[in-house]
Parts: sequence; structure tokens; C-alpha cells
Amino acid sequence: MKIARIETFLVPPRWLFCRVETDDGVVGWGEPVVEGRAEVVRSAVEVLSEYLLGQDPLRIQDHWQVLTKGGFYRGGPVLSSAVAGLDQALWDIAGKTYGAPVHALLGGPVRDDVRVYAWVGGDEPAQLTEQITEQVEAGFTAVKMNAAGPTSPVVTAAETAAVVARVAAARDVLGPDRDVAVDFHGRFGAASARRVLAELTPLQPLFVEEPVLPEQGHLLPGLVAASPVPLATGERLYGRGEFLPALTAGIAVAQPDLSHAGGISEVTRIASLAETFGALLAPHCPLGPIALAASLQVAFATPNFLIQEQSRGIHYNKDADLLSYVVDPEPFRFTAGRAHRGDAPGLGITVDENAVRAADRTGHVWRNPVWRHADGSFTEW
Repeated sequence: MKIARIETFLVPPRWLFCRVETDDGVVGWGEPVVEGRAEVVRSAVEVLSEYLLGQDPLRIQDHWQVLTKGGFYRGGPVLSSAVAGLDQALWDIAGKTYGAPVHALLGGPVRDDVRVYAWVGGDEPAQLTEQITEQVEAGFTAVKMNAAGPTSPVVTAAETAAVVARVAAARDVLGPDRDVAVDFHGRFGAASARRVLAELTPLQPLFVEEPVLPEQGHLLPGLVAASPVPLATGERLYGRGEFLPALTAGIAVAQPDLSHAGGISEVTRIASLAETFGALLAPHCPLGPIALAASLQVAFATPNFLIQEQSRGIHYNKDADLLSYVVDPEPFRFTAGRAHRGDAPGLGITVDENAVRAADRTGHVWRNPVWRHADGSFTEW
């Protein structure tokens, strides 16, 4: 069996899918994308495809080594994301070839269902209570929200109070038996993060995500030491080498993205590395159905898994949603805030190829916003 064809599809709202087909008709799907740079990743997939065409698709680990290390210049979000999507597709092919779900190929399941959380925004707090109430009524036991919108270089007393008020409003709806995770999104400097974390501690967030920017990871040890709130990071880290300093710093939760951090192959290794530090896995995934399917396969087979992000109803999804490109929604039917393990081969989903090809004819040009302070200077989104 050889890889005969590789295609990519730019589909709304902001995703990129890849399709890998073998010479005997087995098809695997992956989701290689950097949000806001999908076209660039598409080009990277085309370059990497030069190597993969004609190769045995079942030599997944060997291909991962060549795709990530075969060029003199390595790493970065574009290359890692291109590899991630191709890696997902190869695992999908392997599962379909052997007639087994990917979690079985990873050593078998360690759980029967996976806890998932819902996004409720948080940049603008006006509808926050209503949004959380809707998710609780839908059965979710955890939500995640942004801590704040554009933030001053050093947070003011008013900004700090506003963050606390939003999280307090969330806690009022959720009660003590459900969880709220808070995403700082790298919008705070270390001093500001320390100030806000202290104020949030009585509200007991499940974790605080990206307390500082990924390039400021050297500041994590001080934040971990000062914060009773569990800290999480990883959506902008792309391999074990980048996670090692964060884990050494003492983060509680590692958040690699299956579409950014080298795919299933590398995220399983990141999870094992995290386990040696007593850290839990909560894969980042505000993306499409293929990325979520890959994330769930890893979650079913990972002992130190905590919770899974998913994008149903997320504010980015205006032109399409999680179920727009799958034939059967059952794998993403969440009951009591949980996704249940299935036995379908590969990634466990059937992609609606006609819908994908039709959407690719429209494509998208999604770009993240650019924010500025009141004085006109740049600030983190």
C-alpha cells in the first residue's frame, strides 16, 4: 500500500483539512491549520507531500521523523501544524487498515468517556450569565471564558475588579460542583497576572490558561510559586522540547493542540512527558471536527487526561460549525458534558467529502483581530 494522493481544503469558518488517499482506496483525514495563516500551512503541506507520495502510509513514526527533522530548518507553528494534519491522516489510515480505532492502536482505552467543556466567551460580559446558563442546561459541567479583552500594560484596579466580577458571575451560575477555566490568552504581563491570580483564588478556577505569553516561559516558575490556582499552557508550544521548561516550572495542565503540536504522534509523547511531572493533559481544540476527533482518540488512551476543549457554538464559528462537515454527528453527541467512546475505525468519524469540496470552492480568509491601546500602540489579542 502506497500513498497516492494528498489534497487540502480551505473550509469556513477558519479551518484547513487534508485528505490522504492510498493506491488501494483507503482515505485518511487530518486538520493542519494555523488559525489566521491557513493558506501558509496549505503550502507547507504541499511541500511535505513531495516526500510522502509513494510511501507506505503505515510507517507513521518514521514519516514523522523525516517530516519534522529531514529539513535543516525545523520547528515553528507552520511546519508543526502541517506535520500535525498529515500525521492525523496517517493514523486515520492505519486505523481503517487494521479495522480499529486509533485509541486501540495507542494501547487501548483507559476510560469510557471524556469530559468536555464549552466556550462562553468573556471578552464582553453582558451575556455571560445567559451563555453559561445555556451550557449548564445542555449538560456541561465545565466552561471556559476569557478573563478580559484589551488590557493595560499593568492592570488597573478597575480592570482587576472587572475580571473578578466576570468569574464570580460564572461561579454563581455554576455553583461549587461545576468548573470554570479562565483564559488569560497571554494578555497580561507577569506582574499583572500575579495580581489577578491572587484575586481569583477564592473563586477556585479549574485552571488559568496562558498566564503569560509563551515566549515568557522563563517567568512561569515565579507565577507557579505565587499562585494557588493551577496554571495551564501549551496551545502555542509545538513539541516536547518546548513543553519541558513549562513542565519543569511546575504547570499543572499541559495544553498541546493536536493540529499544531505535531499531531497524534507528538501529543502522545507530550502527555507521557507531562505525566512524569504530575501534570495533566487538556488538549487545546477550538477547531474543526477532525482535530477534535484526533484529540478524543488521544484522550481515551491517555491516563493523565483532564478535560477536552471543543468548539460547538464557539464565537468563531459563524459560517460553519463542528457538525457541518461530518456525515454522522454521533461521535460529537455530548451527554452530561461527556463524549462517549466508540469503536469506529481510525479517527472514528466519517467526513462529508461533498460538503468539504463544496466549501473549499468558497474558502475563507479568516484573520485574527489586531488590538491597540487607547494611545494607538499594539496590544495582545
